[in-house]
Amino acid sequence: MAKRRSVRKHSVYVNLNVPELTKAGSGLELYLFAEREKLGELEIGRGGIYWRGGNRRKVKRISWTRFAELLDEVAYE
Repeated sequence: MAKRRSVRKHSVYVNLNVPELTKAGSGLELYLFAEREKLGELEIGRGGIYWRGGNRRKVKRISWTRFAELLDEVAYE
């Protein structure tokens, strides 16, 4: 019996900018997509965590505790 291939639904593109970790502007940028539609951008840097949803221009700052709560909600649902 032939195996069925799963269809890839989600994808993440990463931009890692680390000239020096102690300087502003260094960090990790994640671009999240679902079925080739942009879900948003998550930027983790020296100053905190920032979320920009979809193609919106508004950036929302998320605290580390709120970020941990969101991950727990997703992981344990």
